[in-house]
Amino acid sequence: MAARLFYDKDCPLDCLKGKTIVFIGYGNQGRAQALNLRDTFKSEQLEPTPKIVIANIKDSYSSKAEQDGFGFTSDWKAAAAEADVLFLLVPDQVQPQLFNELIAPTLQKTACIVVASGYNVFYKHLNMAKSNDVVMVAPRMIGTSVRTRYESGEGFPCFVSVEQDGTGKAWEVGLALSRGIGATKGGALWPTIIATFNEAYSTLKGLGCSDEALVHEMWMSKESAEIFEKAAEDGFVKQLVHHSSVSQYGQLKGSLEVDTTAIKKEFKRIAEERVLNGAFAKEFMSLDRDGPGVERTLEELYAKAKNSELARGEARVRERLGLK
Repeated sequence: MAARLFYDKDCPLDCLKGKTIVFIGYGNQGRAQALNLRDTFKSEQLEPTPKIVIANIKDSYSSKAEQDGFGFTSDWKAAAAEADVLFLLVPDQVQPQLFNELIAPTLQKTACIVVASGYNVFYKHLNMAKSNDVVMVAPRMIGTSVRTRYESGEGFPCFVSVEQDGTGKAWEVGLALSRGIGATKGGALWPTIIATFNEAYSTLKGLGCSDEALVHEMWMSKESAEIFEKAAEDGFVKQLVHHSSVSQYGQLKGSLEVDTTAIKKEFKRIAEERVLNGAFAKEFMSLDRDGPGVERTLEELYAKAKNSELARGEARVRERLGLK
C-alpha cells in the first residue's frame, strides 16, 4: 500500500486549542519542535493559545530552554499530570525507566504520547494505558535542520503514524502536530553505508589512491551530499543526468553488474536476526542495566572506529589542511 502524503490543508490545528503540550527533553529534536510549534501557534493566532511546558534535568539544554523563553521544570510527575500532549524526546535508553516510573503514574489516561522514534513502542518497553493515544511524528533530519527549514518556509520530510488510537482522535492530533512543527508545508541502513565506505577506502588505498584523493572524492568535497540532495529533488536515478557522460555510464553499468547476492543476504540477516526478533533491543537495553553503560560503550566503539584505515586517512588529510 502506498504511503499517503499530507499537506497543511489536510491538518487543521483546532484540536490543539487550549491544550497543554509537554516536551520531555529539550535536546536536538525537542528544542526545534517546541520552537516551531510556538511560532506556528503565534502565526496562526490559535486561540486559546496552547501552553508549551519543557521538562528537562538542569543542564545546558534546560539553560537553552530558559534563554528561549520557555523556562523548564524537572518535576516529571507534575509535568505529566498537566499534559494533554506529551512529547517523549529523551534518548531511547532513558525512556523506559523515566516513563514507566515517573511519568505514567500521573499522566492523564487520555493524553496523546508523541515519539520521534518507534524503538520503545515497537518493543513494548513503555507501560502506556490502552486509553492513551500514541503517535509517531518523526522528522527525517536532525533538529537544527528542522528549525532552519521551518524558518525558511521550506518544510521537511516527516513520518507520521498512529501506534495506538485510544481516544479515536489520534490521527487528528498527530496531523495537527506535524503541521505545527512545519512538516506538511511541502507535502538506509546507515551501518551498512559506513561499512561500505570503509571497505571502498581500504581497497582503493591498496590500489594506489592517495588519502587526499579518497577523502575529497568520497565525502569532504561535499559532492556526495549534493548528489543526495539532487536525488531527493529529481529522483535517485534521474539525478545522474547532472554528471558527465562517462560518470553516468560508469555508475549505471557498474550498478547493474554488481552481484547483490551478498548484500541482500546481509540485509535479510540484520532485519531478521538483529532487529525484528528483538536481539538488538535486548543488547542495547542491557548496556545500562548489566554492562558498562551506553556512554562508555559508545566511547569504546568510537575508539575502535578511529583505528579504521578510513578514519586514519581522514585524520592525516585534515592535519595537513590545518583542520581540527
